[in-house]
Amino acid sequence: MSIEFEGGGEERIISAGMHPEDENEGSLRPKYLREYIGQDKVKDNLRIFIEAAKNRKEALDHVLLYGPPGLGKTTLAGVIANEMGVNFRVTSGPAIEKPGDLAALLTSLDTGDILFIDEIHRLNRSAEEVLYPAMEDFALDIILGKGPSARSIRLDLKPFTLIGATTRAGQLTAPMRDRFGMLMRLELYTPKELLQIITRSAQILHVETDPEGAMEIARRCRGTPRIANRMLKRVRDFAQVQSDGIITRQVADHALQALEVDALGLDNIDRRMLHTIITTYGGGPVGVETLAATIGEEAVTIEDVYEPYLLQIGFLSRTPRGRCATEAAYRHLGLPFSGQQSFAF
Repeated sequence: MSIEFEGGGEERIISAGMHPEDENEGSLRPKYLREYIGQDKVKDNLRIFIEAAKNRKEALDHVLLYGPPGLGKTTLAGVIANEMGVNFRVTSGPAIEKPGDLAALLTSLDTGDILFIDEIHRLNRSAEEVLYPAMEDFALDIILGKGPSARSIRLDLKPFTLIGATTRAGQLTAPMRDRFGMLMRLELYTPKELLQIITRSAQILHVETDPEGAMEIARRCRGTPRIANRMLKRVRDFAQVQSDGIITRQVADHALQALEVDALGLDNIDRRMLHTIITTYGGGPVGVETLAATIGEEAVTIEDVYEPYLLQIGFLSRTPRGRCATEAAYRHLGLPFSGQQSFAF
């Protein structure tokens, strides 16, 4: 199943990026740490930091949340705001086009408020420089006038907390990264954790599901809650139209097969890429640019969207000479593995 989305191209049901239909998923988001499933290490540390900040009656230190898309960084930021009992302002790096936009946001914050910037690695560099004194000294340095008559004034800000979220922590500049007091990585979820998330979401959506049906979805959603909730909604549609409305293992399996999502969460694009590496290039190595041209995708899309999960489950390996399909990929596609493939590590 694929749909056209803004900006062109196809969106996949197993894509961890935001779909238009995901915009109304707010009702599924947990509001407090006790409701937030998974990420136990992150939650345990946050409980301590939040309690300490509340006891001191201070703003929480700045937090950087990073990790693959769809794991709940925005949700966790909202949870932190609820736990602190403060206002929550949301924006994104690309939306802040000039320093004045950021200055307007910062001056509107009350004491202890949280400003959440998604995709903070895409923040304009001139706007980023405005953040340095704001994060460190709670002050804005503003230049008035131009040329020889220009002068700088410092405007004090109320103490606030900046929560940044990024899928590419390596693209943050060192000065920006160093100003975050807490750096927290969100990890992919286990099927057991995803089972809890799907069960909770099903209750909110008033969808009847049995444990085996929920686990069938959990096994195929690539360790990502966003994909799990999206799959739950699509399987619900099949259950209501083609069954008695109850999501069983058989219903979930039939629905996901119809959506071309196999038992490991791979869709037709994943399988086509692996099949191309194996049949056209003898299993690899093949350069990412060559592979992109062969399957009609952009190299950056392969690196950011398709490769991470295939690398994680051991179907693909990166070498200095290019990408190679592993023996596990051959077995999954039902292709013979001769053992002669040239893996250049």
